[in-house]
Amino acid sequence: MMIAVKIAQFNTWYGRQPVLQDININFQANAITAIIGPSGCGKTTLLRSINRTAEMEKAFSCQGDIQVLGKSIYNIKQVAAVRRQVGMVYQTPVALPLSIQENILFGPKYYGVKERSRQKEIVENCLCKVALWEEVKDRLKQPAGKLSGGQKQRLAIARVLAVEPQVLLLDEPCSSLDPASTGLIEELLTGLAGELCVIIVTHNLFQACRIAQETVLLLDGQVVESGPTATIFSSPGDVRTRGFIGGQFG
Repeated sequence: MMIAVKIAQFNTWYGRQPVLQDININFQANAITAIIGPSGCGKTTLLRSINRTAEMEKAFSCQGDIQVLGKSIYNIKQVAAVRRQVGMVYQTPVALPLSIQENILFGPKYYGVKERSRQKEIVENCLCKVALWEEVKDRLKQPAGKLSGGQKQRLAIARVLAVEPQVLLLDEPCSSLDPASTGLIEELLTGLAGELCVIIVTHNLFQACRIAQETVLLLDGQVVESGPTATIFSSPGDVRTRGFIGGQFG
């Protein structure tokens, strides 16, 4: 399989406090990788480093390299180009204070898509990808804030997809959703993995088992173990992995 994201000798700090230490890991294209680990182990910092949003924190510093599709993200002068290539969906469903349609078009308009026909095509295509088109096609001009939590999260994913990223990062995207909405998101991500590298941080080990081909365990800012999800959960090689999966800590 092709490597979409390669992280080499990567370390991060907030002020003098180390967060990630000696991270060396690859994420495959056209696959879902789950990042698991206890709270505070550096999972979100790792995600936010990949699309260069972690550095928006004043005290953040890093060392090492991250490559996306063979190119170092630190050699790309326009940070916005990295964030377009590597989209991120957050834990709390976020709908911009705009209409449903304008939420989808926010990114494409920023990047210069002006033709009405193309805009219309993007809206329908992205809403169909997240199984939201049939639910909202008759109220595209209504405020997105009126959507349910699960619909808002699917809208947030559609908004990211509208700028055609190669990598999709999701930080606990289902933690505030009901089981039905969670099922829809999982089905959606499974479908998207055919065309994207999907990296999801999740506290839900059952979710990792259900949808991820690969799983990475982080503890105290370090990669303890990574590999095929079935292997990680059925016959982990590290005693700490067995302990975490068995609920002994975390």
